Amino acid sequence: MEIMYKKVILFGIGILIVCLVLLFFFSKKKKNSAYTKGIKVANTDRIRSSVVYKRLTYKYKFLKGILIAGLIGGFVASLFLVARPYRTDEVMSGVKKRDIILCMDVSYSLYDLNYELTDYLKEVVKGLEGDRIGINIFNTSTVTYVPLTDDYDYVLQKLDELKDYFCLQKEYMEKYDQYDYLPDEIFDDYMELASELEYYDAGTLCDNEIRGSSLVGEGLGTALYSFPYLGEADRTRVIIMCTDNELNALGSEIMNLKQAAKACKNNNVTVFGIFPREEVFYEPDMYDYSTCLGEFRKALEVTGGKCYVRTENRAVSDIVQDIQKEEAMLVKVIMSKQIVDLPQVPFMILFLCLMIVCSVGLVLQR
Repeated sequence: MEIMYKKVILFGIGILIVCLVLLFFFSKKKKNSAYTKGIKVANTDRIRSSVVYKRLTYKYKFLKGILIAGLIGGFVASLFLVARPYRTDEVMSGVKKRDIILCMDVSYSLYDLNYELTDYLKEVVKGLEGDRIGINIFNTSTVTYVPLTDDYDYVLQKLDELKDYFCLQKEYMEKYDQYDYLPDEIFDDYMELASELEYYDAGTLCDNEIRGSSLVGEGLGTALYSFPYLGEADRTRVIIMCTDNELNALGSEIMNLKQAAKACKNNNVTVFGIFPREEVFYEPDMYDYSTCLGEFRKALEVTGGKCYVRTENRAVSDIVQDIQKEEAMLVKVIMSKQIVDLPQVPFMILFLCLMIVCSVGLVLQR
């Protein structure tokens, strides 16, 4: 138990001591001067020595002592009530929920990794409760495919659509990427496939002839600014990014990877990355695998995140499980301090003292 206003008790007890000293002084002075005037009664010693007188005197002094103790106890109990005894409890006032954005480089070279990621994330989404999830897809430009939402049925539906998109990418890469010129017998099938792919590519390849492709920094920057109310700290914000970091910018970028990572750090957004293994790295003659991986990993570490490489022995499901164990992804309990008043004990003492004083007063009146 703690006391909120300790000075009240100290001040009150000081006043009580002063009052008791003054009462003792005046009562003693009055007693010494009790027989200076008036006519004295003779033979009072005989009355004082009688058993009845002694019993009544003892009873009076005893009741008077109880009366004084009751008054003092009631006064002290009142001081404690005014001083406000309390205790401080830690109360769980809620859970700090998370905003998670999946930022996916939808370059055709990553179709296999993206398919595996969206397939596993369906199980993750089913287990969410209160968190919001969003999906951004990017290549040259970025499309907010799913704005932050806790409508998990809608997210599952959009993940299924993305899986279909990555299946179409796979079909394109395995059937038609090898051709410089398409034979007539497969041209119609190609046009049908291209028409389906255009639905997605129209958004992510906007002005790619001028600006290039795989603009990773802009993809990450757009994901960052997809979070609402970035300045507030009521929710944990995380980006899970899947890319091979094969930048093919034909002009200046609005935001490069380093700038985007620094902006994430400044806004308390942690970024975790998933990177393809070297065996499936696209165009290794044009891009150095170690350089691309190193730059990506360094940028993520700036935000407090990590980069995970998809290997033969490490599936995407294992990577996502590891990401979920990271401190930034843990669900945080919000604790707040609550003051609980404890007036029960001093109130009961005050009540008891008042009962004693009233009872003794009635007895003394007889």
